[in-house]
Amino acid sequence: MSDIDALQGRLAAAMDRIANAASTLESAGADDTAALQTALEDEKLANAQLTERVRKLSEQQESALAEAKAAAQAAEARTAALDLELQRMRQASDQLRSSNEALRRANEDGVGEPHLINKAMLAELEALRAARAADIAEASSIIGALTPLLDPAQPEDDTHA
Repeated sequence: MSDIDALQGRLAAAMDRIANAASTLESAGADDTAALQTALEDEKLANAQLTERVRKLSEQQESALAEAKAAAQAAEARTAALDLELQRMRQASDQLRSSNEALRRANEDGVGEPHLINKAMLAELEALRAARAADIAEASSIIGALTPLLDPAQPEDDTHA
């Protein structure tokens, strides 16, 4: 019977050790779970902050792209207007050249025809108007290109310092 009592004592001691180990594991597991939960919450917060920063950067990029497209379209329109005025000036110059040639031939023949003189003067006036319009279109194009560079509302780039 003493063996049974000894075995029973050993079994009770083993059960106590198992109970102590289990309670230690539970408290350690609870601490680990709390630490993991805190780390998870921190990572969720960091992820939310990064997502917000990406969204803001994306909006800024879209805004900058829209501004660049608008500036490109405005520059295209100015270039088209300048091209149109230059074509008009070329046509007026060609007309002036042909009128002057006809006037020169008439003067060589000794026949000063008033309608040729009038036609040459009209061609010259049209050439002057076309040249003025081309100058205005060119100045407008230059002003349009320089205006964004001189706009005080935009922050200056300090990388040139």
